Amino acid sequence: MKNYILYFLFFSFFALAQNNYVFERSDRIKPLNKIDFFVLKKLKEKGIKPARLSSDAVFLRRVYLDVIGALPSEKEVRDFLSDKTPNKRSRIISKLLSRPDFSDYQSLHWCDILRIKSEFPIKLWPNAVQAYYEWIHTAIEKNMAYDKFAYEMLTSSGSNFRKPQVNFYRAVQEKTPRGIAAAVSLTFMGVRFDKLTEKQQREMEKFFSRVAYKKTEEWKEEIVYNDFSQTNVIEAELPNGHKVKIFPDEDPRKIFAKWLVSPNNKFFAKTAVNRIWAWLFGRGIINPPDDITTAKPVNKQLLSFLEKELIKSDFNSKHIYKIILNSWTYQQSSIPCVENANAEKYFACYPVRRLEAEVLIDMINQITGKSENYYSMVPEPFTFIPFSERAINLSDGTITSPFLEMFGRPSRDTGYFSERNNKPTPAQRLHFLNSTHIQKKINQSRKLREILKNRGNNPEEKIRRIYLNILSRYPTKEEIQTIKDYINEEDETPIKAMADVIWSLINSKEFLCRH
Repeated sequence: MKNYILYFLFFSFFALAQNNYVFERSDRIKPLNKIDFFVLKKLKEKGIKPARLSSDAVFLRRVYLDVIGALPSEKEVRDFLSDKTPNKRSRIISKLLSRPDFSDYQSLHWCDILRIKSEFPIKLWPNAVQAYYEWIHTAIEKNMAYDKFAYEMLTSSGSNFRKPQVNFYRAVQEKTPRGIAAAVSLTFMGVRFDKLTEKQQREMEKFFSRVAYKKTEEWKEEIVYNDFSQTNVIEAELPNGHKVKIFPDEDPRKIFAKWLVSPNNKFFAKTAVNRIWAWLFGRGIINPPDDITTAKPVNKQLLSFLEKELIKSDFNSKHIYKIILNSWTYQQSSIPCVENANAEKYFACYPVRRLEAEVLIDMINQITGKSENYYSMVPEPFTFIPFSERAINLSDGTITSPFLEMFGRPSRDTGYFSERNNKPTPAQRLHFLNSTHIQKKINQSRKLREILKNRGNNPEEKIRRIYLNILSRYPTKEEIQTIKDYINEEDETPIKAMADVIWSLINSKEFLCRH
């Protein structure tokens, strides 16, 4: 392979800086909803000019990756780019939010937060993992109200196999009042337990002091319940300072959960919308999104608006996704209009960031038509993962692969947002550049070979199809000419030369990152 081909590593996204029309449109700033009003107001205060609107191709790829964790198909890209109707972006957003893949990808987010894994230090075990995951996936698929979603997890009792949501109380490192309270605080209040005062910690522990566990004769089954045999009256104080008395015939968890999901709670809805924003932008309005008592919101009015929208919609999470995705703020180009260190912080452009490990390997398999071998370190019961399984559908954090390990899949020990590491490393770059793992997928891909062999001897159409499949856009004239020149200069067959081009595009920042 000639050094010339290395040019492609930076060709997409960087060398095309002079052709920004590939990535953005020249539309004037036009607020599409209230999100834009609050963002633009803050940017004006800070003297930061917002980015232009992203191009249709960039938007389509972005919204597919952010909503369903997958690339659009070649046909979907062609259809969208040829559609001249003014509301096509809004229509594709609604379509994606109603697809089953939305539940798959959002379940992955929640698996991270809820620490879903079979083995140490959580030890849910495979049967419970499967039951818990299915309950979460179904809740998202049916768009269960977020307050009900949280309330059921915090108040349910029963078998962890037959009442899956009780696994919230098993997916903790310490099955103690303190360990449970810490998990509740982080998950639903966005507060790290050690940031509460000692008194607040002690008081919050009281609401989970009667949670009890009982084993059964079935392998790894456990009953989670409220211990009504305790006869003392609990005098406790909620995090907002309100004092309550809990009598022996009451479940303290229900009293806490009722307070937690109340529209007047200053933690619950705020944490929920801030987390959704962080999933879509890579950072929260309060950042990190699981430490809201320490950090301050970069746009208080924006956060307050989203919080009120969630409550007004009866805790409809999809409603929040919809208004964010339909905003100019989300649909901005990733190319900032001005050089300002705070551009991303105040959402003056869409932040460029590397894709998650699961999404990345799924994209490669989608492009090549190949599969991946996943395995579990838990020997019992035997875990079989079909070769066709997407990585984002792996419910168990114990099921993994060398690729997932290398590219920062979280261990799911803590539930922290920062546990997932999407920062690129030299080892990751070398893996894409030199590993037989990626090369084999390209060279043995029947799907790519069919693209390269079809369409007669029209090399331009083959190049277009490769771009549509890998980068979700049409190549520019300059790119087509550069590739044709490379193929003509190579001593290899055109198919082998095109394999080099495919390898180069997969190595490009445009492919590896959200933008």
